[in-house]
Amino acid sequence: MTQAALVLVCKRPAPGVGKQRLAARLGQAIAYQIAEALLACALEDVSTWPGRVVIAPADAQDCAWAADLFKLAQTEVHVLPQTGGNLGQRLNALDQTLRANSFNQLIYIGSDAPDIGLADLTTVSRMLSDFDNVLKPTMDGGVSIMASRKPWPDLAGLPWSTSRLGDRLSMLCQQSGHSVARLPEGFDVDEIEDLSYLVVKLAQDQRPARRSLCKLALQVIQQKTSKQKVMMQTESRYV
Repeated sequence: MTQAALVLVCKRPAPGVGKQRLAARLGQAIAYQIAEALLACALEDVSTWPGRVVIAPADAQDCAWAADLFKLAQTEVHVLPQTGGNLGQRLNALDQTLRANSFNQLIYIGSDAPDIGLADLTTVSRMLSDFDNVLKPTMDGGVSIMASRKPWPDLAGLPWSTSRLGDRLSMLCQQSGHSVARLPEGFDVDEIEDLSYLVVKLAQDQRPARRSLCKLALQVIQQKTSKQKVMMQTESRYV
């Protein structure tokens, strides 16, 4: 079986960069901590991948940072920065460049779906022997894994970051003559409510980065709950 290459599409965590829906409700400092913890989970999976790995940072200035993430790893890691445009345009550009350099079967993941594991990625690689595309949908209507053994159709017009993305992506691939398979539904972390879900979902997960993420999520939830209680008590005094 041909081992697919794993492509991690990510942003370098920084205050004010990414996870803005979390930042709007929790503040930039906490959102930054969560983004770092989520990236650590993705790197935990990437480091165990037996095939080729590509890190695709959002900014070309972060190529050195991306390379340093795996400078001590035994994994064959390539760094290819994303170009401009929306996510669909960036993925199309990445895909075209990689396929021009003999990367044929490609599994794309982001850094915000901590329920993904090596078993999921291995299953996807195996399924690419029978299907052109393999997708892992998320509870909010998105996707956390996009895999293909053929060049992607034009992804620019898809409704990225909406609840319609997963269905529209699957439909687009089918309309382009691709066979499509789906994994069981997973989740990603974009909203504060997702933190409660991940604590339950990953309660028994023993991977170190997941344990750290769960601990952080619990701290955030507890702090948020404590603040709400204080506000309710304060308001009740003036009723």
